[in-house]
Amino acid sequence: MAGGHASVLLAESLELLAVRPAGLYVDGTLGLGGHAAAILERSAPAGRLLGLDKDSDALERAAERLGPFGERARLAHADYREIPSLLGDERADGILLDLGVSSLQLDAPERGFSFRAEGPLDMRMDQSQGETAAEVVNRTREDDLADLIYRFGEERASRRIARAIVAARRQSRIRTTTELAAIVRRAAGRSRPGLDPATRTFQALRIHVNGELEELGTALRSLAECLAPRGRLAVIAFHSLEDREVKQTFRALGANGFTVLTRRPLRPGPDEVRVNPRSRSARLRAVERAAA
Repeated sequence: MAGGHASVLLAESLELLAVRPAGLYVDGTLGLGGHAAAILERSAPAGRLLGLDKDSDALERAAERLGPFGERARLAHADYREIPSLLGDERADGILLDLGVSSLQLDAPERGFSFRAEGPLDMRMDQSQGETAAEVVNRTREDDLADLIYRFGEERASRRIARAIVAARRQSRIRTTTELAAIVRRAAGRSRPGLDPATRTFQALRIHVNGELEELGTALRSLAECLAPRGRLAVIAFHSLEDREVKQTFRALGANGFTVLTRRPLRPGPDEVRVNPRSRSARLRAVERAAA
């Protein structure tokens, strides 16, 4: 646990990364620093870690948690796509990505990620740049909005939802998470048991706002090239769109000097899901670079 939040698939991640003393590791999605702290503990006494996060709030919390490791931990306010430039000529023994939204973000109503509490429609992981979810829902053309919801949310009712959003914004600007969720629920109708009808639309907006799938495969191939011989890249995905891209990229790497370590993704066991229900959709995959 890190700050009251559980690090997903922690033991499995450490095992797949084959963390060892004196290695250089990268956590490209630092969050609250749970995975990073465990990597630093296992790689003691001389292991080093480069930790990145584009969420400045998360980075501040992680810096406090990782403070006791001193100079062994180097942190940067950056996107994981910037890892190659931050590493420079160094090669990593392991790189970990935990994709998607963090519990810190979901649990803060003012960040606008969750429809369970009222907050401004923001959804930006890096609040210093980019358009907000409110700007997207209030400015995007109906057809484009429907396409966005279908593509990133796999929402079959995307046309009805987009039509309802456009009709609502003609009356007044949509400003809050609860406003949008109510509009989507009325338009979407029933969803499968246990899934709020607003879930897929909120997922789609978050992915779009943060560019989560933009050139993901290209980024993963670039990170794989940053590995030292026998270095490993491990990725945790939380929805099928991400996992599909990771799977296809790793399969391609497997034909070009890498070994795919996970024929099937590792999933949380029942004990982890019971402690941390948000982990239930997590999928972990990994590849290893050849020895030479």
